[in-house]
Amino acid sequence: MLGLNVTPADVQDREGFLPLLTSVRRVFVFLQRLFADGAYSGAATAATAKRTGKVVLEIVKRSDAAKGFVVVAKRWVVERTFGWLGRCRRLVKDFENLTRTQLAFVQLAMIRLMTRRIARLCQSS
Repeated sequence: MLGLNVTPADVQDREGFLPLLTSVRRVFVFLQRLFADGAYSGAATAATAKRTGKVVLEIVKRSDAAKGFVVVAKRWVVERTFGWLGRCRRLVKDFENLTRTQLAFVQLAMIRLMTRRIARLCQSS
């Protein structure tokens, strides 16, 4: 996870894009391309990405010819991460009243996940 922006439910994804891009670019200056779903489509969002973050925003779309369930390239990474976060009891329900508290618990969950992976790698080698 490179970055995370937790917002109230009434905030559109596009509105949270600029703060997220700004914070991610501050740390990861080497980023050149971002992949996003259809919620971020539009000329204004792409222009913001180009101007602010100096990155190319690529919208990952589902094929029009596909019928039924089809795994969309790159989108499954996001869905897989949501699945991992869903294993954390504290994140399954909305217990938090403040977005910064929710952000902290998501970050803790990802730290827990990564430390367990590193520990497994160290045990196997």
